[in-house]
Amino acid sequence: MGRYGHEFLEFEFRSDGQCRYANNSNYRNDSLIRKEMYVSPIMMKELKRIISESDLMKEDDSRWPKKNVVGRQELEIRLGNEHISFETAKLGSLVEVQESDDPEGLRVFYYLVQDLKCMVFSLIALHFKIKPI
Repeated sequence: MGRYGHEFLEFEFRSDGQCRYANNSNYRNDSLIRKEMYVSPIMMKELKRIISESDLMKEDDSRWPKKNVVGRQELEIRLGNEHISFETAKLGSLVEVQESDDPEGLRVFYYLVQDLKCMVFSLIALHFKIKPI
């Protein structure tokens, strides 16, 4: 539960290029926003490159902050034969990352999530010409 109830931001890239986006924010009684689109093979290749070069697949979330009343962040990656899932408390700033028990690993997670969110919001803006939240 977030500040305004059950809130979430979720996106998924499938191997066939399908991208799904969902944003549920009860802020000012907003409703659930869902979008689906297909991206090119070049975009999928770039997504894989970003994830691979981040080295997140080498990290371990066991020393990261656990989910709490503020919320949680989850990231699941399937890349080739590799599959990994991460969960941590909702991170609001780099200060929280630096104060954690594993600042180096959590920093990789934090920046990758920010990069992926930026990419998804840009794709949505290009495809649907809306202003994402």
